Amino acid sequence: MTEKLLQYLWNYKIFKHFDFKDIEGNSVEIIHFGKWNKDAGPDFLEAKIKISGLVLAGNIELHVRSSDWIFHNHSQDPNYQNVILHVIFQHDIEVSDLTGKNVPTLELKDYIDENILWKYERLLNGSEFIACEKIFNQSKIPVHFHEGNILKKLAEKSQELEQSLAQYKNNFEAVLFHSLAYSFGLKVNAHIFRQIAESIDFSIINKIRQNPLQLEALFFGISGWLGHPEDRQMEIWKREFEFVSIKFNISGLQFHPKFLRLRPPNFPTIRLSQLADLYSRQQHLFSKIIEAKNADQLYELFNAVKASEYWDFHFNFGTLSKFNPKILSKNFIDLLILNTVLPLKYTYHTYHNEETADEIIAFYSSIAAEENSVVTGWKNLGVPIQNAMESQSLIYHYKTSCEEKNCLTCSIGFKLLKES
Repeated sequence: MTEKLLQYLWNYKIFKHFDFKDIEGNSVEIIHFGKWNKDAGPDFLEAKIKISGLVLAGNIELHVRSSDWIFHNHSQDPNYQNVILHVIFQHDIEVSDLTGKNVPTLELKDYIDENILWKYERLLNGSEFIACEKIFNQSKIPVHFHEGNILKKLAEKSQELEQSLAQYKNNFEAVLFHSLAYSFGLKVNAHIFRQIAESIDFSIINKIRQNPLQLEALFFGISGWLGHPEDRQMEIWKREFEFVSIKFNISGLQFHPKFLRLRPPNFPTIRLSQLADLYSRQQHLFSKIIEAKNADQLYELFNAVKASEYWDFHFNFGTLSKFNPKILSKNFIDLLILNTVLPLKYTYHTYHNEETADEIIAFYSSIAAEENSVVTGWKNLGVPIQNAMESQSLIYHYKTSCEEKNCLTCSIGFKLLKES
């Protein structure tokens, strides 16, 4: 038993029966169980009980053992002066401070189904893909589970984007550029690519974006790759980078993207070239994203993007490879739309107090589901995953609930724990 589980059972009233008696044998009627307090102070506020013919209103504190009241120094804490009931799992000692104030103690050990304790212990100690794997049943997934997860994820992402917007004076185009750079970097170079993007004033991007050679040279130069040219093309990029640096007074700060453990198509050389091509092709990219009414219109913005001609025969500087145009794959475009475009589109409409939830959900529903180890794990449990709304929902749920074993705040876990 943990205090967290005890609070959970009290909040959702999961007991074998409610004929409660305190440790003195007096009947205790819980008129109102109180409001679960996740902050400092008593665990449940504004509760109401009836005992010995008296109705008491105040707060309720829960502990695994009655002695925890002493260990937690509640007697000296003024926040606990209005406690009307001490609820415990197991009574081990008398607490003189409580008996002196006639605060009853309710022991719950005999009111809790042992099957719940067994299940919870299994959840905490399990090492499977998800803690509830052995008792999981996909029929326990609540109605609108996926829509709810997507909206939670968008709300969290929107908070991050709003902080960026405040920093960059509500320049949505600049924040889009930073966010896209992050996505182009994938896991290995995401933060480095964002640093590269944020180190360049977006007004400079706007001024040179019609010259893809200069834009590509700018990205490569800030990455520290042009110090010692290995071929004619690198000499050209170096010349252009030096010109742009002088013209726009760009600092000598450099960032160094990583190549380790990356497949060649994901090398930072290729991804930065593709990012440069995207911004050379698409003027007013943010406006076009906002105007898009369906996923097909979003795909049109990215479908033609490719690394420059040099990269048709290279993955890295100076080393020739077989002819292979480096276009954006469908899967990569999906990632850009799901992780960058739609969250920013949602934030923009929220910022302008426009209802957009149904529209954004429709975008997610029209995009194919991702394929990764987490999605595969859910599929192995019999969960049907037909589109990106469902895959994104389950990935989000896995990261926020399953990985952290937050089974007590999980809507699926609630059903599994409650049922025998």
